[in-house]
Amino acid sequence: MKICYIDEAGCTGMLPAANSAIQPTLVIVGVIVDYGKLHDLTDGMLNLKKKYFPNLAPSKTTHMGWMLHEIKGSEIRKNIATGSRNQRRHGMTFLTEVMNLCDQIEAKLVGRVWVKGVGAPIDGTAIYTYSVQSIYTSFQNFLVKHSDMGFVVADSRIKHLNTQVAHSIFTQKFKGSGDAYDRIIELPAFSHSDNHAGLQLADALCSGIITPMAISTYCEGHLSGPHIRPRYVDIKSALSAKCMGLQHRFQEANGRHRGGLVVSDLLGQQSGGRLFKS
Repeated sequence: MKICYIDEAGCTGMLPAANSAIQPTLVIVGVIVDYGKLHDLTDGMLNLKKKYFPNLAPSKTTHMGWMLHEIKGSEIRKNIATGSRNQRRHGMTFLTEVMNLCDQIEAKLVGRVWVKGVGAPIDGTAIYTYSVQSIYTSFQNFLVKHSDMGFVVADSRIKHLNTQVAHSIFTQKFKGSGDAYDRIIELPAFSHSDNHAGLQLADALCSGIITPMAISTYCEGHLSGPHIRPRYVDIKSALSAKCMGLQHRFQEANGRHRGGLVVSDLLGQQSGGRLFKS
């Protein structure tokens, strides 16, 4: 059994100007983990919190109690971009350890990176729905390849948005022509990250690593808002190769390559491969 944890970083607000305070990207990522590695994933995340953020929880907090105290990827990337030398080193070391944990549990990455165009309309519901369907398609392929079954856990948003996304999967799973996701049991389960190590790992990857990689790659030189931070390139330089190696990529019968992290750049129309190139 495989589990795919889905998380997002960024927002669905339109980017009205090049110097806008609106976040310039929306990143939606699925992290695929074998159920047999779930305890290793959980203990790994708990140990990283205790090692790198010892003051995050009260001194008498139990080992399992540490799960309730979250470290947000957005704060880590902010410390790397704007913090002191020690904060930058601390943040980079933590994110490197997160990537090492992914290697240890043989995690795989799929998802979508959306780079907003200046003044371009954005349909957040449609983008999120399409992205989750794309993740489902890649996850289905992964399960077929491994002759396995899977389940999806997504970070909960607000009810009506969760319902719309779930319904889009419902229509594909129960359509008259056959189940498009026959190896994925049920619709996505929407949950809160404070009790799922997989969602917390997805946040660290999505918000702490992939988002700054995307902003550094596609927004530098085009935008000047508060989310454009020159030191994001340090995260890309250090971790993009590892991130690229985590992708689940596959080739369809028509020769088209799919899966992995797919980029839609509405700002500069650059290719997705640039996400991993220095």
